Amino acid sequence: MAKRKKGQPIHGWVNFYKPKGMTSTQAVGKVRWIFNAQKAGHAGTLDPLAEGILPIALGEATKTVSYIQDAIKIYAFDIIWGEARSTEDAEGDVTATSDHRPSQQELLDILPVFTGDIEQTPPAYSAIKIDGERAYDIARRGETPEMKSRPAYIESIECKAHSEAFTSLEVICGKGTYVRSLGRDIALKLGSVAYIDNLRRLQVGAFDEAMSISLDKLEEMRHNNTHIEALLPVDAGLDDIPSLPLTDNEASMVKRGQVLSFVSKADNHRLDGIRDEENPRDAVTVLALCNDKPVGFVDVEGIYVKPKKLFNL
Repeated sequence: MAKRKKGQPIHGWVNFYKPKGMTSTQAVGKVRWIFNAQKAGHAGTLDPLAEGILPIALGEATKTVSYIQDAIKIYAFDIIWGEARSTEDAEGDVTATSDHRPSQQELLDILPVFTGDIEQTPPAYSAIKIDGERAYDIARRGETPEMKSRPAYIESIECKAHSEAFTSLEVICGKGTYVRSLGRDIALKLGSVAYIDNLRRLQVGAFDEAMSISLDKLEEMRHNNTHIEALLPVDAGLDDIPSLPLTDNEASMVKRGQVLSFVSKADNHRLDGIRDEENPRDAVTVLALCNDKPVGFVDVEGIYVKPKKLFNL
């Protein structure tokens, strides 16, 4: 007999505002408990000392996590001048000091160097795995993990405030960008050292602060048995992914794992604007809908629509 899953089949997203001092794993566990959900995951780790948007997926929404992780993110943070720290945030030990305090103009002059496609060396205290072990576990043993540089994308950096003590920045960036590394590298470029503090994630794709919900509010709603009102649809945040409406019969076929052939002129026309017109046989992943409800992800290849990742709703 199959083992019964614990919890309820709850499906959807929670636009959670993670408080400072809580790990992302703890946040997921707390939200999962509040909803008594069978399955939960998040769309991108947020440091324990950081606060802000941590989209949490429940049930079938976990199948969309990778798409939300790829979304543009917005962060606000302070660069604290004059000290480098082992963790590159306020938690670590001081490892170097500098009396140099860059001017605002010096800062503005070098910011373009850090926009666009760049290379970053992640912090030693990060969740990156090295030979199967987390980098932060290696660092906590007093060893130095070998951190390899990796590509990152930064759309823009805006200076919000500047003083001799600290500089406040707002960054719009892509997946895998390490804000702590950015603060460190900016300081080094300016001939100084620094760490970051007051890190706040303002937005992850369509999930932003304005529509977020705090832990206190969620717990209050659970007490009043209204917490389900905080649950967003499974396809929340997927507005940037092309959609393909299917008929009831087509949706049934896709759910059975069958490949659809859009042979007729009318059916083929439905794929216009979805396929890569220069390379029409290249697979394009789209969100299949039936009566405006999500069916799952399918790949469009030429005239064929192939099931990829389907929802059990």
